[in-house]
Formats: sequence, C-alpha cells, structure tokens
Amino acid sequence: MSGPWNDFNSAQSNTTVIPKGTLAKVRLTLRPGGFDDPSQGWTGGWARCAATGAVYLDAEYTVLEGPYARRKIWSLIGLYSPKGPDWANMGRGLIRGILNSARGVSDKDTSPEAQARRRIAGFGDLDGLEFVARIDIGQDTNGEDKNEIRAAVTPDHRDYAALMGTVAPQVGAAPAQSHVPPQTTAAAQPSQPAAAPRVAGRPSWAQ
Repeated sequence: MSGPWNDFNSAQSNTTVIPKGTLAKVRLTLRPGGFDDPSQGWTGGWARCAATGAVYLDAEYTVLEGPYARRKIWSLIGLYSPKGPDWANMGRGLIRGILNSARGVSDKDTSPEAQARRRIAGFGDLDGLEFVARIDIGQDTNGEDKNEIRAAVTPDHRDYAALMGTVAPQVGAAPAQSHVPPQTTAAAQPSQPAAAPRVAGRPSWAQ
C-alpha cells in the first residue's frame, strides 16, 4: 500500500526558516515569567529571570499576513544581563522600534506627541501589539538555524504603509489616533509565571 499517509517523503518539511530580511506584519504576545523588580519598572509578572541572573521578556510573534501567515517566531527581549549593558540596550531599542511601528510614529519624530507614544505604563502595554518586523536568523544551542526578531520596521520605511495597511505619517506630524491600539495596564495582566523558558532561544551573553 502506498499513499500520502503511508509514505511521508513528499511531506512538507517543518524545519525550514523564513528567509533573513523578510518583512512581515506580526502580533506580539508576551509569555508571563512571574519576575518583578519595581525599582526597574518591571511589574505585572511579565519579566522572566534565568538561572544566570539574566532578565528578559519571553516573546512570541505570530505572522499575520502573507506567505508565512500563522507561522510563529519565539525570541527574547533583553532587560538585563550580568555581563554588561549591551543586551538591555538592544532590548530597549527593539521596544522603541516596536512602539514606533505599532503606533505609526516616525523614528525621526521628536514631537511631544511622538515622545508620548513611545512611553508605556508597563510591559502589559506591549502584549498584543501588531507591527511590521524584520525577520532575522539566529542559531539555537544545537547550532540549528532559527528565526528571530531583532528589529521593527517604522513608518520611515517605504514598504511600511503597505504592510501595515495604513498611511505613513510625515516626520514631525502627530500620528493619527486611529493607529493607537487599545492599551491595558500591567495591573490587569496575569501575574503567574507560564511554562519554563526556552533555553534554546537565549543569546550567548544570557547563558
């Protein structure tokens, strides 16, 4: 007997990664880690602390449209590393880009309105944001390729409006209110930790 449910040589491989540099609209979902440090502004149980002392947000990105729709990418957003400030600086830069992209703010816009849109009440405000991501490729602890998200595409990019389905604002102009997603406060979010963190996605300086 031979058929698609007997011979799987022609089945689609699940090990392929999305090509490096692909732009896609994604939805960010944070997996609560149960770690808080109010002195740092880390409240609501969103942060996760590794055994090494590294602190991060456990992020899941779902591709919403295009040929890779419904694909998921798991990546970490660094908050602190005992090895130095680089990981935290990268994490803050990524969050700035996500806010710019999700809220339709030019990265060059320094108006009071733009600055207000780059502020959050807590990490819970990031959960559920939709933005345009630039998909990258990294490696897991076994040396296998895996997709990561290290940068967001802002309205300054020529393809942003088409991917987001919006009109990009001009530099210095206040973004339209319609681009601001509903915000929630960290207090309204779950504070219990989720499953154990994925070690495979941890950057080398967070080991």
